[in-house]
Amino acid sequence: MLSVFICEDDPKQRERLRKIVTDYIMIEALDMELALDTGDPVSVLDYLERHPKTTGLYFLDVDLQHEMSGIALASEIRERDDSGKIVFVTTHGELSYLTFIYKVEAMDYIIKDRPDEIERKVRECIAVADKRHLSDSGTQSRRFKVKVGEKTRSIDHKDIMFFESSSVPHKIILHMDNSQLEFYGSIKELEEIGGSFYRCHKSYVVNKDNIKSVDRAKREIEMINEEICLVSVRALKGLD
Repeated sequence: MLSVFICEDDPKQRERLRKIVTDYIMIEALDMELALDTGDPVSVLDYLERHPKTTGLYFLDVDLQHEMSGIALASEIRERDDSGKIVFVTTHGELSYLTFIYKVEAMDYIIKDRPDEIERKVRECIAVADKRHLSDSGTQSRRFKVKVGEKTRSIDHKDIMFFESSSVPHKIILHMDNSQLEFYGSIKELEEIGGSFYRCHKSYVVNKDNIKSVDRAKREIEMINEEICLVSVRALKGLD
């Protein structure tokens, strides 16, 4: 079951979100439950500490009128629920760049100033989260674990575009759809992941499942997120 969390300090906004979420779960008969709605970010973390196997969908306000912002809360949630789906409901869409600083991949940003869109967007997020949760539950997803600073991230293989050697010695850049992580490692070590991962160049290991096209004349690979990787002449035949 997928658990839904709402963390919103404004009681009226929180009640509105609660009604949208519970009504949609009931109407669509989804295998989901509203586990917690609160204005206190610490309550969310306490819940996850008590229920360590939780997989959640989190609707978080960015400005919680608390020493912990919604984005900082999302970073803490990632430590406890690395498969969780995070949605920011905020009046501060311009602060989305902070999600890169905190290394948080958000499913969506819902802007409060557009009340006519809030219900539609919340429902869409619930539907997408439910679909992904069922897909993850139905297959044994493979995950890549990496230590970034003091934190350990666990990333589904299907979300990885490619690995690239960093300009910083002994460091690797992991590219996802719209975010990146940098960590210590070597391209040679990453060859051993196997599966759909393929070393196409001395500086790149690509996820072949996420290749959009291969330009053999230019010796370039375009990924589905439109990023480009280089490919050596020798490695081209492995992309047939």
